[in-house]
Amino acid sequence: MARADRLERMDRRREEAEGEYREALIAALKVTAAGQWGLFGHTRDKTHLARAKPLLAGLDELAEEIDDLRDKLDLTPFELHAEFLAARGPTHSHAVGEPKQAQAWLDRLAG
Repeated sequence: MARADRLERMDRRREEAEGEYREALIAALKVTAAGQWGLFGHTRDKTHLARAKPLLAGLDELAEEIDDLRDKLDLTPFELHAEFLAARGPTHSHAVGEPKQAQAWLDRLAG
């Protein structure tokens, strides 16, 4: 019985952490959609990257907790963070800018 209770508490915490992650990601995407670059890492500008660093650190910290909980619960890894990481990084010069990319993510998450 104690094991079932512990697993249930872990699963509730996982759900809470996933909600927190989603809220933090949406907040970061809104900042980026408003014009602040750096979240997706498309720029090499140190100022932009420095501004995005705390947002990214918070997302990474939550994602680590979620993945740890999902691993203990024998669930698949957290897909939203994996998708976000896959969208980050340098792009070619004709790629959509970070604000437009952030807005596309916001539209996708709202749907």
